[in-house]
Amino acid sequence: MATVEFQARVENGIIVVPEEYQQELAEANIVKIIVLKQPDQQTAQPDILDELAQNPISVPGIRSLTRDQIHDRRSR
Repeated sequence: MATVEFQARVENGIIVVPEEYQQELAEANIVKIIVLKQPDQQTAQPDILDELAQNPISVPGIRSLTRDQIHDRRSR
C-alpha cells in the first residue's frame, strides 16, 4: 500500500485534497483514511510538563539541583 501524507483544510465538513494528490487519488478504487485533528491553538490546554518547565514550583525544605547535579553519577 502506497502512503500519501498531507495536511488539508476542512471546508463545510469536506476534506479538500491538495491539487498535487488529486490525480493520484482519483485513480484509486479504495483508500484508507486516518484523520489526526490538530488542536485549535486558542483552546488547546498546555501540557502539564510544559507548564511546570515554564513555571517551576519551589517546595520549602527541598534544595534545588542543577541539571548537572541531577545527572551526576559519581557516588556521594
